[in-house]
Amino acid sequence: QIQLVESGGGLVQPGGSLRLSCVASGSASQFDDMRWYRQAQGKEREWVATVTGNGIIAYADFVKGRFTVSRDNAKNTMYLQMNNLKPDDTAVYICHLQDVPGTYKYWGQGTKVTVSS
Repeated sequence: QIQLVESGGGLVQPGGSLRLSCVASGSASQFDDMRWYRQAQGKEREWVATVTGNGIIAYADFVKGRFTVSRDNAKNTMYLQMNNLKPDDTAVYICHLQDVPGTYKYWGQGTKVTVSS
């Protein structure tokens, strides 16, 4: 059993920055793939960024050049550094973890990000 807990969300003005964290507890492995998703009110959940267990990083086009995903294996934590935030970034940001074969998948509860003047 794995538990994911996100933190770091809040209210920020356009152009501002936030750093989100996702802490994985339980039987999580450094070889697991971790991802950030987000879901805005009234919209479908969408993929934001990935950092795999073997170091592959990928981003959705709408965050390239603004967001940076990373992980600290010693702390079982994934981060999302968000810069130059836009109102359209407003959403609940949700952490996801799965093993490479896809035999288990877990979701966190999410942390709310609001970008507004």
